[in-house]
Amino acid sequence: MTDEKTMTPTGKTRPRGATKLKKSSLDKDLRKIGRVEDATRQISMSLISLGAGLVFLVAAGLIAAVEISGEPRSALIVVAAILGGYMALNIGANDVANNVAPAVGSRAMTLFGALVIAAIFETLGALLAGGDVVKTIASGIIDPATVSSPDTFVWAMMAALFASALWINVATYVGAPVSTTHSVVGAVMGSGIAAVGFNAVQWSTMASIAASWVISPLLGGVIAAAFLSLIKSQIIYQDDKIAAARRWVPVLLAVMVSAFSAYLMMKGLKHVWKPATSTVLLASGLIFAVAILVLRPLIRRQSEGLENRNQSLRKLFKLPLIFAAALLSFAHGANDVANAVGPLAAIIGVTTSGSVESTVHIPLWVMVIGAFGISLGLFFYGPRLIRMVGEQITKMNPMRAYCVALSAAITVIVASGLGLPVSSTHIAVGAVFGVGFFREYYTTHSRRRRAYIRTKDGEKIDIKSHRPADTEELLRRKLVRRSHFMVIIAAWLITVPASAALSALAYFGLLFIR
Repeated sequence: MTDEKTMTPTGKTRPRGATKLKKSSLDKDLRKIGRVEDATRQISMSLISLGAGLVFLVAAGLIAAVEISGEPRSALIVVAAILGGYMALNIGANDVANNVAPAVGSRAMTLFGALVIAAIFETLGALLAGGDVVKTIASGIIDPATVSSPDTFVWAMMAALFASALWINVATYVGAPVSTTHSVVGAVMGSGIAAVGFNAVQWSTMASIAASWVISPLLGGVIAAAFLSLIKSQIIYQDDKIAAARRWVPVLLAVMVSAFSAYLMMKGLKHVWKPATSTVLLASGLIFAVAILVLRPLIRRQSEGLENRNQSLRKLFKLPLIFAAALLSFAHGANDVANAVGPLAAIIGVTTSGSVESTVHIPLWVMVIGAFGISLGLFFYGPRLIRMVGEQITKMNPMRAYCVALSAAITVIVASGLGLPVSSTHIAVGAVFGVGFFREYYTTHSRRRRAYIRTKDGEKIDIKSHRPADTEELLRRKLVRRSHFMVIIAAWLITVPASAALSALAYFGLLFIR
């Protein structure tokens, strides 16, 4: 005997006598009120962020006015200081996010905790190891001998500062992590061409920068994928995961400790200490050996009582990721603060000395504007990029985030040793893509993974003779969002020409209104 059914207005059937569930008006009203509250909260945060940014820019202008009172063309320096602050805000919103995004996406850190740690260590890196003398960006891209007058140089730098900051702002708005160094380089090139002509550009430097578009993400992706492959084969897909972790995790973490030590010696502290390559190698080797001795008993104690599952393994990588985010932020602050204040320092140097120099002194107040601007930009405008890089490109866990962080340090070390110009942004994002694409390949093609899964189901499988059964579902499975991939690649390709075009337009605009 079958249940009697009635036809619904949509053509579907339901048992006779069953009442149609309706959403009450109260539920609908509450849902609408919730949406309104979310929208109001988002608008309020946007207004607070905008207000904080404006207050900081006004403060930057006031600091400059006090520090250079009595100097010639002080009004011009005040405007340049405001533009330098604007650039620092955008660097914090875009570039710094890459240092902490994997740790946030893997849940090793909360978003708020990551913002606080990154802001503190970015500021410390900029103020303690940022250096007070830098080579001007212009001298490497534009030949100073071709600049007809100091005024021309000042206006070109003003245009470059505004255009590069504007381009990074646009990229952050659309959710594309771009290289701030490339943005500044493109802007200087554009204003230089507008001011002097194509002959002023040192094209060999531009060629090496263009090469870094390919070198940085590929090298970062390959290194991150290699470490993830090691973790999967030697730890994750082993019958006794805890025993495998006790054997391999101390080694992996010791590699991270020694790599970050070398990274800080070569990049983060280069302005206060310049060790020889042999010194860096020897120190890194000793640090690796000491780290192994210290970490083995710590990992053994930490792994006691853990279940034989992947979730247990993730706990062993969380604390190292927090240290990695802090160290990456410190090194970034020490190196990239010059992107924000380098052109500003060049403008100050020219206006006070009356000549174009290849190196300039960065006053402490200028470093303060750069350091706090980067930290403020990260805190108020960085969360969007942090979520995109850490969560939306591919799914992160502490082990994958470890591979990304370690790849960033090793790639910079290798590139520095080979004399290759690389972008920290391209390395970090390339490592995230490398982890995601490797996961796609490994899920579909790994014999070890498939044999491990079938062995867990009770089958006896020989890994060497086993061939993975690639089903259509696995072949269609995409673990990297292609839309984000295409947007980011497009942004990378057009960063230099876009910032150059904006800078040229800004230069002609400044000539018109001055």
